[in-house]
Amino acid sequence: MTRDAGSRVEHTGLSAAAVGLSIFLGGSALLAVLFIWAMTQSSGAATSAVASTIGAPAATGTAAPAATSSARAATTAASATATAPAHKPVDATLPPVGAGTLHRYTIRLADEILEIAPGVRYRGWTFDGVSPGPVIHVRQGDWVDITLINGGAIPHSIDFHAALTAPEKSFKTIPKGGSVHFRFRAKTPGAFMYHCGTAPVLAHIANGMYGAIIVDPKAGMPPVEKSYVLVSGEWYLTGDGTAQPATLDFEKARQMRPDFVTFNGYANQYKDAPLTVNPGGTVRFYVVDAGPSLDTDFHVVGAILDRVYLDGTTTDVLHGVQTQLVPAGGGMIFDVRFRGAGIYPFVSHSFAAVDMGEVGLVNVGNVAGSMSH
Repeated sequence: MTRDAGSRVEHTGLSAAAVGLSIFLGGSALLAVLFIWAMTQSSGAATSAVASTIGAPAATGTAAPAATSSARAATTAASATATAPAHKPVDATLPPVGAGTLHRYTIRLADEILEIAPGVRYRGWTFDGVSPGPVIHVRQGDWVDITLINGGAIPHSIDFHAALTAPEKSFKTIPKGGSVHFRFRAKTPGAFMYHCGTAPVLAHIANGMYGAIIVDPKAGMPPVEKSYVLVSGEWYLTGDGTAQPATLDFEKARQMRPDFVTFNGYANQYKDAPLTVNPGGTVRFYVVDAGPSLDTDFHVVGAILDRVYLDGTTTDVLHGVQTQLVPAGGGMIFDVRFRGAGIYPFVSHSFAAVDMGEVGLVNVGNVAGSMSH
């Protein structure tokens, strides 16, 4: 899943309501960091192409390139007109696995203004400046070497669902300006989530701190024509995000009342820019539900989920499934063969999510027209 470079503008903090609720949930220590973040925001240095790419160096690990910041400036309360770069649909293509069996990744945490729907901006917390963070792709048995650098304004961390490691060591919270280094062996194949694990986790995920790590089985999987990664996420806004960037409405998040539900961070983007495959071709969908709270009921209109790989299972495969639940915090793999040319919607069959932006299209055979669902 590729993220394109663009100008990012840093910003000031949470709404007073969000700070208050975070105080209630997180205690006095969290009060201190959230108060600092709400009142002061560092402008940050421009991020180099190497530092802002989650796969660097390319010789030892491959991931989708993250967005870079060609210009970053501090945003104050007076600069309510701060803008995110014009949206370009996220390339959902699964990036290749890098050479070798040791893959090193440097991940920078950054506070960014994101566009999450046409004209809707949001003050987010990110891995490498984008949400979801770039995709990590390795093979079963490979080593994943992580250096996490906190360029954000408050403490953060990273939690890999694919890792078998002591969380108090590898996933520990690091302060602003701090860093942590750890490595783990990817022993279980499947589609997994990674996210910030600092309390309150609800706030950190809802602010955009999540991504996907794909672990291929040692023996490989059946060949397909196209492989796409779809990460489901929810957005809870204090305002409409048009006149000025919205922030997290923590009470909405606690009540699970999102304003937008998206694939790869932006509402309806694959409806406006469909994924593609040739007639008769098979698409492999890697679907990760980052939540933080809602499930994804994955369904492709006009097709069947020919093969369903539940979590890390690559042997006990389901066949001929109409709709499959992907739980919040979970991930599954779906093979779908498109028998004929046409336009095929893919959705969460929990249709409230569709109305909030979780819908896309697959254009089979480059046919004319579009479709709503």
